[in-house]
Amino acid sequence: MSTTQRPMTMTHWGSYEAETNAGQLVRLIPLADDPHPSNIGRFDPAVLTSPARIMSPAVRAGYLDGRTGRRGADTFVQVSWDEALDLVASEISLVRTQHGNQGIFGGSYGWASAGRFHHAQSQLHRFLNVLGGYTGSINTYSYAAAEVILPHINGDTSGLEYGHTSWPVIARDTELFVMFGGIPLKNAQVSAGGVGEHHARAGLRACCEAGVNFVNISPIASDAEDFLGARQLWIRPNSDTALMLALAFTIVTDGSAATDFLSTHCVGYEQFHAYLVGRTDGQPKSPEWAAALTSISADDIRNLAREMVSRRTMISVAWSLQRADHGEQCYWMAMTLAAILGQIGLPGGGIGFGYGAANRVGAGGRPFAWGSLPQGSNPVGVRIPVARITDMLLQPGEEIEYNGSRVRFPEIELIYWAGGNPFHHHQDLNRLVEAWQRPRTVIVHDMWWTSTARHADIVLPVASPFERNDIGCSRGESHILAMHRLIPPVGASRTDYDIFSDICERLQCGAAFTEGRDEMAWLRAIYRSCGEEAERQGLEFPLFDELWRTGSYKLPKPRSEPILWKAFRDDPKTNPLNTPSGRFELFSARIAGFGYGDCSGHARWIEPKEWLGSPSAKSYPIHLISNQSDTRLHSQMDHGSVSRASKVSEREPIWINPADAAERGIVDGDIVRVFNDRGAVLAGAVVTEQVRDRVARLATGAWYDPVLVGPHRGLDRHGNVNVLTADRGTSKLAQGPSAQSLLVEIELFQGEAPQVQAFVPPAIRKEDKPPEQRNI
Repeated sequence: MSTTQRPMTMTHWGSYEAETNAGQLVRLIPLADDPHPSNIGRFDPAVLTSPARIMSPAVRAGYLDGRTGRRGADTFVQVSWDEALDLVASEISLVRTQHGNQGIFGGSYGWASAGRFHHAQSQLHRFLNVLGGYTGSINTYSYAAAEVILPHINGDTSGLEYGHTSWPVIARDTELFVMFGGIPLKNAQVSAGGVGEHHARAGLRACCEAGVNFVNISPIASDAEDFLGARQLWIRPNSDTALMLALAFTIVTDGSAATDFLSTHCVGYEQFHAYLVGRTDGQPKSPEWAAALTSISADDIRNLAREMVSRRTMISVAWSLQRADHGEQCYWMAMTLAAILGQIGLPGGGIGFGYGAANRVGAGGRPFAWGSLPQGSNPVGVRIPVARITDMLLQPGEEIEYNGSRVRFPEIELIYWAGGNPFHHHQDLNRLVEAWQRPRTVIVHDMWWTSTARHADIVLPVASPFERNDIGCSRGESHILAMHRLIPPVGASRTDYDIFSDICERLQCGAAFTEGRDEMAWLRAIYRSCGEEAERQGLEFPLFDELWRTGSYKLPKPRSEPILWKAFRDDPKTNPLNTPSGRFELFSARIAGFGYGDCSGHARWIEPKEWLGSPSAKSYPIHLISNQSDTRLHSQMDHGSVSRASKVSEREPIWINPADAAERGIVDGDIVRVFNDRGAVLAGAVVTEQVRDRVARLATGAWYDPVLVGPHRGLDRHGNVNVLTADRGTSKLAQGPSAQSLLVEIELFQGEAPQVQAFVPPAIRKEDKPPEQRNI
């Protein structure tokens, strides 16, 4: 247990001791037991008072003048807290009265900031539930397709969100590690809720030292770290399902399928087998068939399949692969391939989804139910698939298929967003901007003038995680930290809790929201539930006052390292899966019964709508991968020094293969225009062999920065890739985001490029009329 005198704090990318001076944060010092601190944590604390910081409540000028003007293109008026909160309370009351609570959309999708109490999503949802409920969302942008398909196959989301076989077991027992989409350590810098110490790099190095062989199946070589010495298979994007089918075909036709495992632990193999060998559609899924789709040779496919059979093999599938047209199929086929190999539940064998996607994956942490702020229940009960926000706003009353049910989009009159950034996460931002104009009112809590804040009517400034007290801990991580307030709130910032408490007082439900507790009383209550969980597990947990004084506590490791599905493999009758059959469902009668043409009863190859094999590739011949950045978490801290140092000509860097660059007359450092039918962005060229030909890479998270007037109107000058991505569901089953199915063209930008304005706040004027003279 730490005895340092420095206060501590936790972020999604690491835990730190803080050095402060005269009420200012000087620097963050990674905890001594973190072997590989994240580069993101080197941010300049001056960012907390940067020009982009929201210093006071503000209201869009056109909104004050009678709901005129356009969100995202208006000036703002600085108002007092009392006027802002009165306005919020009045708008909520009006919408509830005239349209019902389902007319309120409670946003807050995304990571926000670490901390169990000041968790923006929990705060907002508790607030709206106290008021009678709201329309919400279900699933995540990270792995929506996987969240929906895996429970049909496996009974739950084991191996996606938790339960992965740990790095020590892989190092000890795995011989061959086959990575679909690689294991990029830039993604493993983070875990939702906070990181105590980083595990993935040390875990992978231990595997290397033990002699594990790695295969990187990806169009991007850097998806595997150099020290892995991975064999590179340059796959065509979106064709992983075809490759997996050909691997399975080889194993089956060689007579090497694990028939005992398939008969005792799986159902539906017969239906899948008929498709695999071509009896149902006339097309055997042979290596020759897959070679034409994947651009990997038939011999390489056959050799890899036979190697996987002959060695203890772990299959890893990146989360990003299911964020594509028909993304469910890739995960279903990966499970089917693992079942045919028959190594699921064996030490070092089987499958895991998202190794390298988050720090917690493979860490082998003790299962522990950390306490959190109770959100209450939502009496409205309307939830839409998370990636269908634009559809909901544009098409109220329309029904869509989703996971065996029908979802009707409500008419949304008020959006209330706290935490997260839809103008980062969502696809086809030009379409989102138009949809965002529809509601009567948009209210946003934010720290900085992000695109979400700029597209709001009422903007309420919130304190950063360094400006409040909290408790830091997260699922799959072992540390719990006392997050002391390091500096006073900047400007007029307040915590979400204080803001919601004051609004509830105006709406006569303050006691129901606060339960008579202030910040520290809630921290004690949340920590008390952690102590109760510790008692159930027989752990000696420190009292709250001791944790608050010493700073941190680390859970002891579990008695044994986890092996995914070991208990089920050892005794499937005693430990059945939570599926209708109690086994892995390689054919799902339930899904087949939904009658979806784009997701039938077993895994299959369905050609993507948008990929290098589609007709649209003639006009847009580059497949653009929109992956995570090395220098920030999503869009967080894009205006910080670490992220800005990575820019090229002040814009997000785009990796281009040398052959594609030469064909277009592009060299390192050039400003390029990246475009398709949905929009265009400017980016800074990085010419590199890290990406294969006809593939480029533009990371997500650059703050959206559209040109609003003039000849370049609509052009994003900063490089936000979601201007280009398609806003369509993966299938009727999951309706997840399909951002990785993306074709573009790239050209050298001609003329003088418009200046980046992403971090410049909108024009803000002082309050110029008393509230009674407003036209709202």
